[in-house]
Amino acid sequence: MKLGILTLIILIIIGSSIAIIFTSEQSKERVILATTTSTNDSGLLDYLLPVYEKKWNIRIEVLSLGTGKAIATAQRGDADLLLVHAREKEDLFIEQGYGVHRACIMYNDFIIIGPSADPAGINGSSIKTTMQKLKSEGEAGKIVFYSRGDNSGTHIKELELWALIGFTPNPLRDSWYKETGTGMGNTLTITDQNNGYTLIDRGTWLFSKDNVELTLLVEGDKILLNPYGVMAVNPEKHPGVDIKFEWAMSIIAWLTSEEGQTLIGGYTVNGEVLFHPCFGICDQTHDCPTTAEEVAFWSKYNGGYTGSESL
Repeated sequence: MKLGILTLIILIIIGSSIAIIFTSEQSKERVILATTTSTNDSGLLDYLLPVYEKKWNIRIEVLSLGTGKAIATAQRGDADLLLVHAREKEDLFIEQGYGVHRACIMYNDFIIIGPSADPAGINGSSIKTTMQKLKSEGEAGKIVFYSRGDNSGTHIKELELWALIGFTPNPLRDSWYKETGTGMGNTLTITDQNNGYTLIDRGTWLFSKDNVELTLLVEGDKILLNPYGVMAVNPEKHPGVDIKFEWAMSIIAWLTSEEGQTLIGGYTVNGEVLFHPCFGICDQTHDCPTTAEEVAFWSKYNGGYTGSESL
């Protein structure tokens, strides 16, 4: 009898402890961030967000999607803030009233990777020559190019590069051009398994390159720059996100602060920086026309920090 009572007491104590832990987790503010697979696949968010979460006892739930899907999610009000890399779509998102107070926080660049044997012969070529060679060697049956095909920022940039040679790829017509319909990490894996070529952001490449046989072949052209913008979902458009709006603004303020920018620039893999902080200097790095506006607004919220030039 005594053993049974003791067992019951222990079970009650364990159950109470679990309930306390569960209640504590539930009581945390939860903010949903819709973002790109490139930021997630690079490991940046796993490194960056826990610092903020611990500081403010808040839980940031990450929805890792292509830019197009991330924007659509935020448009529906199913996210509280948005971090993506397709400037025209970001501007449209703001213009249509879905988002407010965009800030440019970081950049890296795109590169083209492929087999070390490089049957397309693109190694070291200019970007326009590269796209022409990929097309001609693809049509000759010598190479396969893998596209994300998912309306992501990377896919949008890839189509911009094909447009340089007046070409619009069509996977139904062009047998050498394959769409994976998936994120950057998965597309890298598929490209590697099939010894193909693809466009990839440098962050994901540096994080993953030791696990694949492909090699970096083309880089450095200005058109390959890849800036990232973050913005809050407009609470007037979706009243349901109103209670999260101040937290979303707080997160953006932190990302543009000296602490946030220093952490972004401090994220490295094998000594290589994956993302460069650029709040306050994005006009210098990629001709961003809103630097002064962004700095004036966010420096009121981020402790007065006005730019990454001192990092």
